[in-house]
Amino acid sequence: MLSLLLSAVLAVQAMAVLELNVPEQPVVALHSSDVVLSCSFNHTNPFNLSDLSVFWQLTDTQRSVHRYLEGHDQLADQAERFANRTRLFPNQLGLGNASLLLSRVVVADEGSYTCFVRVQDFGSAALLLQVAAPYSKPVVTLEPQSNLRPGDEVALTCVSYGGYPEGDVIWQDAGGRNLTENITTSVVANGEGLFTVTSVLTVVLEPNSTYSCRLINPILGEEGYISVTVTGQNIAFPPVALWVTVGLAICLLVLLIALAAVCRRKIKESCEEAKREGVRTRWGGEDESGG
Repeated sequence: MLSLLLSAVLAVQAMAVLELNVPEQPVVALHSSDVVLSCSFNHTNPFNLSDLSVFWQLTDTQRSVHRYLEGHDQLADQAERFANRTRLFPNQLGLGNASLLLSRVVVADEGSYTCFVRVQDFGSAALLLQVAAPYSKPVVTLEPQSNLRPGDEVALTCVSYGGYPEGDVIWQDAGGRNLTENITTSVVANGEGLFTVTSVLTVVLEPNSTYSCRLINPILGEEGYISVTVTGQNIAFPPVALWVTVGLAICLLVLLIALAAVCRRKIKESCEEAKREGVRTRWGGEDESGG
């Protein structure tokens, strides 16, 4: 019985938990930058680094990110995509700092990481890494771009690219009222996982209309903003159409003048013919009276 009790006590001591400290809030890293995944431990008794084991892995897949054993990095089983991108802080390991430096962060690095530390006692803790990238300044284009009149239907396209995660697009009018209808938004990722956001607003044009496109990055909290004023005017004839119209007007005027001249001549000829008929009639009547 005593031996069983002693074994149980030794087992409990062997499973003693080492308390680790990691950030409770997600760690935000900018795309292409470096980030430190903080992990520290408290160990009151002095220890040799040869007795220290530090192991970082992906929480979900348990793929190895970085391993430190017996005073050296052991990277034989490190996931390939982390090669030459991770390191510990050797000078601070004896002070209880097991943090990991991750270089050249990419979108695929986003996720949960678990820090394992063993110095006689054993402990583990997980933290969440979020990746963010700022979007470019939005650009708005108009279709159609010319010959616009009030009442025409136009499409305003707002484009911003190179950001992460997916941004939120808000359209507003001049009064700051959110426009929620007739909006189509698409999000496309490039080879690096960064997004291009395209949002199209369809409106009926008024004489002077101002619209703004606002794109918000939900992690960085920053926003891009652009406004555009569209003026609807009466359609002006293009040069070719104008000359054609002038030419037709001149031709019509010439025809009217010619027609007027012809009519005047016809009327004049009719009058002269009527006079001649009158003279013949009068002379004929006199002849009959004389006979």
